[in-house]
Amino acid sequence: MFSKSKHRVTPEEYIKRNWLLVAIITCIFLAGIYPKFGSKEGPLYTQYSVKYGAICIIFLISGLTLKTSSIFRTFQQYKLHLFIQTFTFILIPIVTQVFVKFLSLFGTNSWILRGLITVSCMPPPVSSAVILTRTAKGNETASIFNSVLGSFLGIVLTPILLLFNLGSTMVVPLLATVIQLTTTVLIPLIIGQVVRNFTNFKEHKFPLNTIGQAALLFVIYTTFCDTFLVSETGLSAIDVLITVLAVLFLQISFMLISFFLSQYFSNSFTRADIVSITFCSTHKSLTLGIPILRIMFQGYSHLSQISLPLLVYHPTQIILGGMVVSQLKDWILLERGRKPPI
Repeated sequence: MFSKSKHRVTPEEYIKRNWLLVAIITCIFLAGIYPKFGSKEGPLYTQYSVKYGAICIIFLISGLTLKTSSIFRTFQQYKLHLFIQTFTFILIPIVTQVFVKFLSLFGTNSWILRGLITVSCMPPPVSSAVILTRTAKGNETASIFNSVLGSFLGIVLTPILLLFNLGSTMVVPLLATVIQLTTTVLIPLIIGQVVRNFTNFKEHKFPLNTIGQAALLFVIYTTFCDTFLVSETGLSAIDVLITVLAVLFLQISFMLISFFLSQYFSNSFTRADIVSITFCSTHKSLTLGIPILRIMFQGYSHLSQISLPLLVYHPTQIILGGMVVSQLKDWILLERGRKPPI
């Protein structure tokens, strides 16, 4: 998949190159020690510090660092946007349906299968794919555009997909979703662009990339804190194991399919575009997904079982992204004629 170096990498070099993955694992470890501290019931008030703190910081930094010309240029990349949205809302649900049919032959818990189908219909998140793309030197502007576009499209497409795939539907909270996306993504992005273009901010040397990655790690930490506090699901150990393996198989498959399929359009997509495609088209939103599940299956005794695949999917996509981000970065640097770090 990527070129391999013959140089024997020392542990110190590996940690330096893959520091994001190491940091993610550290966040998981810390969350596991005392999950209540970073949960919604904890002293960090994550319902505000994450949504209106960390995520706003991530997109404010994007607004401060992105060239305005690159933003307008990204608007014209309709083939890239069409590929990502088609993969997200059409290909993933189809592949998941086929996979679920296969699992049903082995007597897999039907509520887990419903949960997998529900996950496949979800829109993308608006933070993790952006940070991973930026860290890998991919097309960050395209990641932002498609994450926001996918979230807005999800307001209409997710209920339709759920009706088609599960035979049931619900009304996505339109106003609340629009307000959330506007306040946490669009406004910080616009403020960043205004500061970049109308002040001398570019002359200052702030570690914006490090601050953005720290904000993402805070999001990851709080996500795992909430995950570890999930109450008993009523599933057996085998059911939980099947869920984890199924999610891993689907995510790895989606990443590989999106990566290699997009390379067939090498005349249309650069390597930076392909990195954006790999992350944006395969990630699913926990922030919008959990409210949707609670609305759809309110009163169901199996709600926690249906939610399990989404609770597994969200952190897994971040871990897998952290595992490949340094290789993707080296791959892009090679295209640009720069020697990747050993």
